[in-house]
Amino acid sequence: MVSIALLFLLPSYASQTSGKLHHFTYIKHLFPPSCTDGVIQTETEKIVSLVCILTGTVDNKELEWRRNGAVIKLDDGNKENRSSVCINPVIYKDEGAKFTCQLKSNSSHSASVTLNVTWFPPILSLTPFPNLISTLPFVSLTCRVQSNPAGQYVWFHNDSEVYSGPQLIITKILRLHTGGYTCVGQNSYLNTQSRKTITLTVYCKWDFKIQTIPLSVLHPCRLLDPNMS
Repeated sequence: MVSIALLFLLPSYASQTSGKLHHFTYIKHLFPPSCTDGVIQTETEKIVSLVCILTGTVDNKELEWRRNGAVIKLDDGNKENRSSVCINPVIYKDEGAKFTCQLKSNSSHSASVTLNVTWFPPILSLTPFPNLISTLPFVSLTCRVQSNPAGQYVWFHNDSEVYSGPQLIITKILRLHTGGYTCVGQNSYLNTQSRKTITLTVYCKWDFKIQTIPLSVLHPCRLLDPNMS
């Protein structure tokens, strides 16, 4: 009987100290505590190593790794009986990535795992642009960011908190709404936050009306004799 099992090497941190990686903890069972129903819970900047072990008798013992169906190139000494791949470091694009180890000669013998990556980017995106506006019925400021899980947002106007949520709508905008608007996004799971500020300048529109005055209402002009006192 041929079977394929996946083991995981999960370090505590992906950072390096004096050029050496932090200690790895070897999980000696199929699904470690951070893996539920074939899903590994991890974070950006960490390291995840996947180890594939082939058991049983088979003529061709070559193993093959795939990421979302695409073949991963392996070194020659990392193909037979036991094979491993390392995601170093984990990035946000690894969210939802499915890693499959299979027998190259028979893909029905395989094992898979999917990454669930928690991440929050350091840079927020704010709209609208440009930020010079005239008085309008309303203005909508949106704080855009993709993260997993979704982040929380707080808006500040000139350092005073004014709203909680990704979209700030200012109704009946006036000159007093001029100033700096800062969106602070945070991820309570990772205990991280990012902020970005946009300066809003409001220009009021003035309506000038030209009024014609009849000559009859004007005072008549007279020439004065320069010799007259």
